[in-house]
Amino acid sequence: MPLPMSPLDSMFLLGESREHPMHVGCVEIFQLPEGADTYDMRAMLDRALADGDGIVTPRLAKRAHRSFSTLGQWSWETVDDIDLGHHIRHDALPAPGGEAELMALCSRLHGSLLDRSRPLWEMHLIEGLSDGRFAVYTKIHHAVADGVTAMKMLRNAFSENSEDRDVPAPWQPRGPRRQRTPSKAFSLSGLAGSTFRAARDTVGEVAGLVPALAGTVSRAFRDQGGPLALSAPKTPFNVPITGACQFAAQSWPLERLRLVAKLSDTAINDVVLAMSSGALRSYLEDQNALPAEPLIAMVPVSLKSQREASNGNNIGVLMCNLGTHLPDLADRLDTIRTSMREGKEAYETLSATQILAMSALGAAPIGASMLFGHNSRVRPPFNLIISNVPGPSSPLYWNGARLDAIYPLSVPVDGQGLNITCTSNDDIISFGVTGCRSAVPDLKSIPARLGHELRALERAVGI
Repeated sequence: MPLPMSPLDSMFLLGESREHPMHVGCVEIFQLPEGADTYDMRAMLDRALADGDGIVTPRLAKRAHRSFSTLGQWSWETVDDIDLGHHIRHDALPAPGGEAELMALCSRLHGSLLDRSRPLWEMHLIEGLSDGRFAVYTKIHHAVADGVTAMKMLRNAFSENSEDRDVPAPWQPRGPRRQRTPSKAFSLSGLAGSTFRAARDTVGEVAGLVPALAGTVSRAFRDQGGPLALSAPKTPFNVPITGACQFAAQSWPLERLRLVAKLSDTAINDVVLAMSSGALRSYLEDQNALPAEPLIAMVPVSLKSQREASNGNNIGVLMCNLGTHLPDLADRLDTIRTSMREGKEAYETLSATQILAMSALGAAPIGASMLFGHNSRVRPPFNLIISNVPGPSSPLYWNGARLDAIYPLSVPVDGQGLNITCTSNDDIISFGVTGCRSAVPDLKSIPARLGHELRALERAVGI
């Protein structure tokens, strides 16, 4: 029986075209176990392919489907016999097998569409790295999983024990399924009480949306931090894009960002944004395209509050003033800190439903661009997305192979030709920069600019 697809998931399918793939991805780099080589790792994957009988985790067994029976709407159906030979592939880097060759290969792989007649994911084992390690590039459609969900899937696929040697392949189910928690006994009085509370809460939420909307628009007109921005300038990033993308990445010890954050009384995410701000300013200056107004970044944030215990959804988006018009690094960091603090304070008075509604308001123009194309005559709603996706805090292994780095790849769309996403892994933070080749021609320089900005931040706080 087909399972109806949510409107958001459907939007990612409806907005997809050859020029606009809608999948997220990551590059995982592994250190081989002592005494092993890449042939051993390939042999383990080949055995898993031969012995797996097409069985995968439930999320990876879903295929997008629509037909007369679903009234033309997208739905999910489960595929029982999956052709793993299509989804699991082997690639090798050309000499010299360095980082440049790895990023070039992943750029090409990330630019191609997934086959909609099959479950929407692929995994590539990449051999030929000159330092003896091996890499795995994985992509999964945004309708199947977002970045946070994909990161949870990755963590569940590996082990924290370097001695484990019976770890299933990343696509295979792992361990017994959890038993459902027994439901409470049914009673008419309980049902009546639940119905009354739900109706009361719904009325309260709807009534609260009007002042929430008024406050959000008012903050936007005053250029204060919040889920909506009205002042993003036009930049070379905010143009129609093509299907050809580029990808570049680099990692740094997370402790370096922690120390900058501590000495500057900011959050680690503020330091990530400040690094991005300086890198973008320098890039646009070199392109003779730095606008007089500051760039605005859409930043997904986790909003923790006293309501957290009873409220399962504390995720929203904030529009952050990156201060790119300011030549002084300390001024840019202060602008970012203020903008993010204002946005979080605005959310403190809102419920989870109101946060989602206001976040949807701020992001709605990008959905319209996905479906109807970019309108170059109006200001962009924001200039780029900068995401910080929490990763595993301890080392992970796959049958003794240590996961050294995770580089995230995201989804450029019409009007948003550049994306910066970072994730942490065992005290390493890795930045992945994904962009349209025509909109961001010198994208490969951005990771080096991020590193230069981190060194400048360290000097500014006295490290």
